[in-house]
Amino acid sequence: MLGQTGYGQFCPVAMAAEILGSRWTIPVLRELLCGSKRFNELRKGVPRMSPALLSQRLRDLEHAGIVTREQNASGGPQYRLTEAGEDLRGVVEGIGGWGQRWIDAEISLRNLDASLLMWDMRRRIDPKPIPMQRAVIQFLYPDNGTADLCSVDPGFDVDLYVRSDLRTMTQIWMGLTTVAAEESAGRLILTGNPILKSTAQQWLGFSIFAVQQKNRGANVAMRIV
Repeated sequence: MLGQTGYGQFCPVAMAAEILGSRWTIPVLRELLCGSKRFNELRKGVPRMSPALLSQRLRDLEHAGIVTREQNASGGPQYRLTEAGEDLRGVVEGIGGWGQRWIDAEISLRNLDASLLMWDMRRRIDPKPIPMQRAVIQFLYPDNGTADLCSVDPGFDVDLYVRSDLRTMTQIWMGLTTVAAEESAGRLILTGNPILKSTAQQWLGFSIFAVQQKNRGANVAMRIV
């Protein structure tokens, strides 16, 4: 929050910007609006944010009346949006929609992050097209240099292997291309259960912002100061 360095204007836009304009605040709100409640869940959605800064932003939002801190069933802390926080859903989705429509896709694709991609994808997986009660799908990114995706191996046989470079899967997720197009081009390889293969686009889905088509003049650039 800007606090003493605020804009000093009575305008509601300026007043709201004093609360929402701090670095990482909007991504943290995005995660809360997507259902993350515990600190470690929130961290998975903002993996490049330090734990100390995340704690600070949560305190700022709590002080502003946007978030409340409470105990979960096991006695640990969790965070819940207040009515004022929930009312920001349209604001955050509007910002995301604007970014999808107007920011140059090539600039977005410079920020590839396998951990964030998989965390976001898991929220949108649709089990209805999956024919079996339990399906194990393994995503392989040969070009990904990180080792923190992991996630514990459940110990079951893998039903489908999904192999692609990280850029291709991110493009699919953001609605810039499709499973069929990338499989045809050889940039996406599906190996395993034929039904899982044929319904991959259905159960995988897209980002909530993928419905926003890029405008032809989408060339807004970014400069990080």
